[in-house]
Amino acid sequence: MSDGTQLDQRTGLPEEWLFLLKEHPREDWPGHGNLGPLTEFWLARHNGFRQLGKTLDELLSEFREDRIPVDRFGRLFGPRLQQFLSELHHHHMIEDHHYFPVFMAAEKRLVSGFELLEGDHELIHHRIEAAVKSANKLFGQMGTRDRDAIRRAADNFAGVSDTLISGLMRHLDDEEDLIVPLILDRSERELGLS
Repeated sequence: MSDGTQLDQRTGLPEEWLFLLKEHPREDWPGHGNLGPLTEFWLARHNGFRQLGKTLDELLSEFREDRIPVDRFGRLFGPRLQQFLSELHHHHMIEDHHYFPVFMAAEKRLVSGFELLEGDHELIHHRIEAAVKSANKLFGQMGTRDRDAIRRAADNFAGVSDTLISGLMRHLDDEEDLIVPLILDRSERELGLS
């Protein structure tokens, strides 16, 4: 794609998909009458991914700057990374197989937008696989106590992780810009979500 919809190049969604966002801007979301419990939970999950991604980034930065010893880094980072990657994969599967079909059926003008988001999920899945592979190399090197090898593996993982997390942050914002206004416009009940 060269139309500005590629995940790493876009700065938002195409204008023609944002007609509901114009009617229901982000500042109106809190307290909206159609902001139901499922939508609040879903937004909280997104915010959880944002926060955990930030935590992982901060831990990795501290480790790479020698402010956290190897053993402590492994204990802190490993479980959080596993939680982040597995929950993200599961979250996208639910969206792709359950919610996106509902939204596409409800608003045909946004089908291309949801197809774009599904494409993001596929790309993010490949990035999750790359992050797992890179993290495994890092943790393998951590067992050797070879500081140079650990540094190289940490630097490599940092690049892979940054690509994953920066793309995910863009994706989460774009996904919310399509989904929340649609729910606010129709309600969870009308869409069959509650």
